[in-house]
Amino acid sequence: MRAAAARVLPSAYRVVIVTTDELVGPEAETHLAEDFDLHLLQTWPELTVFLKRQSADAILLDIDTVAEHSEDGIAGLAELRSLSPDLVLVALTRSDSRQLRHKAIDAAVDEYFVAPIKFADIRIVLGRMLEKRSAEIEYRLQQEKAAARQSFAELIGGSEPMLRIYEAIKRVADSNSTVLIRGESGTGKELVARAIVALGSRSEKPFISINCAALPENLIETELFGHEKGAFTDAKEARPGHIELAHTGTLFLDEIATLGLGLQSKLLRVLEDRAVTRIGGKTAKKIDFRLLAATNDDLEQMVEAGRFREDLYYRINVVPILVPPLRERKSDLPLLVDHFLRIYCLENGKPLKQVDSEVLAVMEDYDWPGNVRELENVIQRLVLMNDSPVIAMKDLPQQLLVASNASQEAILIPEEGVNFDAEMERIELAYLKAALNRTGGKKSAAAALLGIDSQRMKYLCRKRNL
Repeated sequence: MRAAAARVLPSAYRVVIVTTDELVGPEAETHLAEDFDLHLLQTWPELTVFLKRQSADAILLDIDTVAEHSEDGIAGLAELRSLSPDLVLVALTRSDSRQLRHKAIDAAVDEYFVAPIKFADIRIVLGRMLEKRSAEIEYRLQQEKAAARQSFAELIGGSEPMLRIYEAIKRVADSNSTVLIRGESGTGKELVARAIVALGSRSEKPFISINCAALPENLIETELFGHEKGAFTDAKEARPGHIELAHTGTLFLDEIATLGLGLQSKLLRVLEDRAVTRIGGKTAKKIDFRLLAATNDDLEQMVEAGRFREDLYYRINVVPILVPPLRERKSDLPLLVDHFLRIYCLENGKPLKQVDSEVLAVMEDYDWPGNVRELENVIQRLVLMNDSPVIAMKDLPQQLLVASNASQEAILIPEEGVNFDAEMERIELAYLKAALNRTGGKKSAAAALLGIDSQRMKYLCRKRNL
């Protein structure tokens, strides 16, 4: 390894070139050492050791000489990209193979140079790429700071409905009151529960979460209350239930409305006595826990229909918090899209993607019946299935495009219908006025702009008194 000249400023970008070509070193020193913190290495193991000690802003990898075959060099590029999505990655080669170039592009290189290489050109291109990448990183940091200002614990959003949720969480966090979190599936009810715990005095204590709908009816009782050894055929040893495990902490019962009436009665007794008796046990054990429950069902209707105990309903409905569906907080959608893009691009080793403004408009037009969970799944799919830096309309799932088209049709033709002739006249007049306005009232120029002849333009202007 050979370090750059002493005149390089500490703030200079660190550039690493990996090649066994002896002609590269002097050329690189001449053209790059003055502007960059330059390091020249010869082998892949040297690069591995280097990167363990310090980071690099850019790596120029000679894919012909770092390994026995160029294909191994391509694999090296892919590995480097997976290690750092922000790294400026440049491939150097003597091969003009189009197939090799495509493979390098698939490995997400930023640039690809074929010999003879002019390092004077590389200096200019490298400088531009590093400045651009630096600006992208700075922009992302600013976006993350902005997102942090409009988030709360793990919840994302700065809309009025979400601000009300945040205020409710802060008010109940330090109490021991039971909270019933209500909302449609996928709205983030468990995130609300975790936020309540995180801000409360039990934050360092156990948080036991159980999805009542996910367990078979014959297992839910033993999962909740535990059992003694020999309580039933497979009870080889005693085991505490989730309620016991939540001692001193918090028990979160998601989809509580799916509990059968028998289990509801037992849960009510536990809440009244703050004690639990294991299945097959004879003595009750006092348990100190806070209950948070969640449901997407209409509990009032269930109580009326006799499917949910009224006394349990009043026991758990102490402090209700209603989590809004995504369609009622569309202003949060750009924040959520950006949040999930950052998560899944980083997770999959891809440069941060952007969303075309038309795509965002379609997303805002969609009702998101699956709420935030559906949006997260869509963004994850778009990151995995698309190599373009910008997510475009063609990348969107069909259900979003269909919904958008349907909504456009509703805008064009409302339920009450339209007066077609009147609409066409209105549109004609609007185009004429716009063309004349842009051309400063010159009718011949306006005619050219609209793609009609001058005589027709004069006729239309007389017809419209323009």
